[in-house]
Amino acid sequence: RTVTLGSAGKTFSVTGWKIGWAIAPPRLAHAVLMAHQWIPFAVGTPLQEAVAVALEQAEERRYFDWLGATYWAKRNRLLGVLQDVGLTPIVPDGSYFIIFDTSTLDVPVPAGTRRDVAVCRWLTGEIGVAAIPPSPFYSGPHQHLTDQMARFTFCKTDDMLEEAAQRLKKIRG
Repeated sequence: RTVTLGSAGKTFSVTGWKIGWAIAPPRLAHAVLMAHQWIPFAVGTPLQEAVAVALEQAEERRYFDWLGATYWAKRNRLLGVLQDVGLTPIVPDGSYFIIFDTSTLDVPVPAGTRRDVAVCRWLTGEIGVAAIPPSPFYSGPHQHLTDQMARFTFCKTDDMLEEAAQRLKKIRG
């Protein structure tokens, strides 16, 4: 009764690789196949084979253990930085995104602009670190739940995270 979807782009950190897969019981797999035959214009068959080999080798080479440990360290580094500058994060366990509370930031909000959008523009323009407003991920009646939130990602190089940490220190003065 479950269809599990996977993505090479997310699994192997190769942004832009539009190679995915679905795992499902036969009845559901057939339905996915029937829909899929009409959705993409073309598929990269050689890349599909390459991803299958990469998945096999990932287990043998303990890639997922390495990736998890790497992201865990990056996550903890960014969590510490956010706490140090007075932004309370929600600690993620299965994502490379951190949602954090922005209510301590006194940011001007232009008329007709969502607060989370204004905060993210301010962080980008004034602090030099890009954040994503979460409101577009919520339906209209629930977007207000994100007014005091923003999102960072930590799937970046250590140098980039260190630069972001230095820039974020401007928040606390």
